[in-house]
Amino acid sequence: MDDPRFLVLYGVLAVIAFATFRKALRDPKVDTIPIVGSSGFLSSYRNAFAFLANASTLISRDTTSTTRESFESPAFSVGTRLVIGAAISDNPYHHRTIRTSLTRNLHACFPDVRDEIICAFNDVLRVESSEWKTLPVLPIIMAVVARVSNRIFVGLPLCRNKTYLQNNVQFTLDVVRSSQRIVLFPKFVASLITNRNKSFATAVKLLGPTIEDRLSKEREMGPDWPGKPNDFISWLLETAEGEERRTAPALVLRILNTNFAAIHTSSMAFTHALFDLATHPEHLLPMREEVECVVKEEGWSKAALNSMVKVDSFLRESQRLNNGGACTSPIPPSHSGTKNVSNNSGDASQVVAKEGFQFSDGTILPHGALMYVASRATHYDEANFENPAKFDGFRFAQERADHLANHDPNQDIFKRQMISTAVDHLPFGTGKHACPGRFFAATELKAMLAHLVLNYDIKAEVEGVRPPDAVFGVRITPNPTGKTGQVEGFSYTSANVNKGVVWGEDTLFEYLENPKKYIPGTKMAFAGLKKEKDRNDLITHLKEATK
Repeated sequence: MDDPRFLVLYGVLAVIAFATFRKALRDPKVDTIPIVGSSGFLSSYRNAFAFLANASTLISRDTTSTTRESFESPAFSVGTRLVIGAAISDNPYHHRTIRTSLTRNLHACFPDVRDEIICAFNDVLRVESSEWKTLPVLPIIMAVVARVSNRIFVGLPLCRNKTYLQNNVQFTLDVVRSSQRIVLFPKFVASLITNRNKSFATAVKLLGPTIEDRLSKEREMGPDWPGKPNDFISWLLETAEGEERRTAPALVLRILNTNFAAIHTSSMAFTHALFDLATHPEHLLPMREEVECVVKEEGWSKAALNSMVKVDSFLRESQRLNNGGACTSPIPPSHSGTKNVSNNSGDASQVVAKEGFQFSDGTILPHGALMYVASRATHYDEANFENPAKFDGFRFAQERADHLANHDPNQDIFKRQMISTAVDHLPFGTGKHACPGRFFAATELKAMLAHLVLNYDIKAEVEGVRPPDAVFGVRITPNPTGKTGQVEGFSYTSANVNKGVVWGEDTLFEYLENPKKYIPGTKMAFAGLKKEKDRNDLITHLKEATK
């Protein structure tokens, strides 16, 4: 028994037995669906890891390599459900509040949104002269979106409380990062990976007293008490269910998760749009002229945003090319056998009927299967869009003009605005389960872009170069650093600028070893740190000093 050959033999037999058991558990309904890559025991795990790094390319390739409308892919799928909590994921009644009360009140709340946009841009950007100032796009936009969103969510003064805002942003980052880490580990380690409890405790401390005060006043004076604020807290109290109706911590958790959705999606979309604008600056002046004209005639209002067709078109085109992921939830069928879920591979529809779900072409998915639509491949399909890979910010503005010239607007409404959903445009999903907050998101993003093009000039750090996206599985997000760092008033050599480094711990670690080798032509006199420990110590110090 001590012979190593027996150990190898037993190991091989164990793998074969496990693979056989796994094959026996596989539902035969799935065998009729083409597989992306390989279905082998070990090769499927190899393909799953490849899927994490290059899902978009693999999906795009396989949508064109098979004549079938459906195919199967090996992938890790655990989900944000483990991070945000089952209570929120399994009963998202706050979506109804967003879809109804928030949407209905956008006109009434727009002056507050506009006021917060002005204040947030002034406070966060701190551009006090006509000199160019380089800023990290994503962190700046997350700070602005957090303020503007919370002006409606919780109102003044809490929407400007730095600790409260930082906690919401940090929770957003933790949810995304934790869901990416969890995918590589068993589900039971979820609580060890996420910082959700810490963010929740901070939110309860800061927001809890406000909600307790609202509940107290409602008990004393009734649901329509005098001076009741018109904000998301009030609307949520009107739709809260069960014990949550009387429990401040539970309502705080709802608002914290609403912040996650608002900050994450809107920040990603607006950062992509700014990268597109910096890369294609020819769009800025036409949008500025449009905003000036509309504001002169209509002022700043929710209705005025509807007249800013170029701004609307630019954002829709940016969404088309930079959708949040390679996949999204499919069109929700009128079948009681499916439900919408959210996991690390994006939003999906899950088969809950025991007998499975059958498509019109005869394909059957078994109970528990997850369904996605290859949204990115759809957006880049020549059958749907002319020159689909080309960014044309006014693509939909021109389509709208052509539509108005050939149709009666009272009889045939133009359906390719930013908020419009369709089977060939899926940033907000489609069908009855399309994003409930898309009306608020579109209002917020259009108002922010209109304010930016009216008051600021923008250019890329390196002319014509768009920072590369960050990819994890089917998720595609804008570059978190956005640009190479530059301090106002400091002159960089062309070698540093043309290198186009996206600075992070890995690139800084390599640079510190030998700056002149890493950036040939740099005039940096620093010789570098040859010892790995010294470089790690310096990076640790920089991280602590810049918290």
